[in-house]
Amino acid sequence: MRGYEFHHTVTFQDTNLVGNVYYVNHLSWQGSCRELFLRDHAPGVIKELERGALRLVTVRCSCEYQDELRAFDRVVIRMTLGDLKPAGATLLFAYFKDADGQLTLVARGEQEIACLRGSSPVQLPDELHRALRPYQGGRS
Repeated sequence: MRGYEFHHTVTFQDTNLVGNVYYVNHLSWQGSCRELFLRDHAPGVIKELERGALRLVTVRCSCEYQDELRAFDRVVIRMTLGDLKPAGATLLFAYFKDADGQLTLVARGEQEIACLRGSSPVQLPDELHRALRPYQGGRS
């Protein structure tokens, strides 16, 4: 299945006193992945966001942790489309530790986004709808 991938190398900044990745960073990486997806596949949506003509709001997000990550681990965050709604979408994230090309699943996440103009829900822009479609298919 096709997924949009964001690659990240864990730094000390990402870790806690114990030395593993602080849990909230996984959620931050979801946001980075989503934003880079927009940059790469829906640049017109970014322009609407910058003008204030459109808002993409995270309604809900979650992450289920299966294994730890530590400083200098290479991580691949793969985003797929779980569900497409008229005014939003559910994005699924799979986090893989990359050890020399060997990917091991370490976490799964989910994020529900809504599209708003002001405070009113509106349809996803056509550009975003078209960009997300090829990534539909559920869990990686």
